[in-house]
Amino acid sequence: MVQPIRHGMVADPDACLRLVRMAVRDTLHYGPRPLEQVLAGVPVAASPGDRRAVRAAVAEIAGCEVRLVEEPLAAAVGVGLDVIDPRPCLLLDVGAGIVEAVAIRRGAVTDAVALQLSATTSAGLVAYALENVVDMTAGLLRRLPATSCRAARARGVVVTGGGAHQELLLRRLRAVLRLQVSAAPQPQHATVRGLMRLCLQPALAAGLALSSR
Repeated sequence: MVQPIRHGMVADPDACLRLVRMAVRDTLHYGPRPLEQVLAGVPVAASPGDRRAVRAAVAEIAGCEVRLVEEPLAAAVGVGLDVIDPRPCLLLDVGAGIVEAVAIRRGAVTDAVALQLSATTSAGLVAYALENVVDMTAGLLRRLPATSCRAARARGVVVTGGGAHQELLLRRLRAVLRLQVSAAPQPQHATVRGLMRLCLQPALAAGLALSSR
């Protein structure tokens, strides 16, 4: 089985090019205008090499400027969080191959922790991975400065990604973190919704830490 992307990173460059080509071709069906800019999501944990690979793959096919958006930041936009607020908000993005817990303030991810997953089930995270995710999120909260931690706790944690449907994960987070934990509506589509909103709202995108490098 060909996997262009693994753990949110480019695993097979050729297959990734084919995937991007199909996506761009489908986009051009909606109108003849050439693309001016493409926003591409990447994990916060993506290395500089991973980011270059994503940008190169998209730019080669799209033929325009490519700006990268860290996926938890896009997910936060997609669920309607005020990411420009100077008070930090916490988001846990539970994807199929990678889980990232982040603190976001003033339009940027200011702190993050990540866990790559080797296996998931149809029911969600396996027991040991679930506890690792809970511990990881608790660790992020503990290391925030005191004033930021109080503000973040007041806003609670929003969970996105397909794993947000796992009720056991939500219960364990509430029990350990002792704050409000909520799953976003249609959490599996949060990142895509966020990228779409940023494309349609240039003023919002201008206030975020997007990268064209």
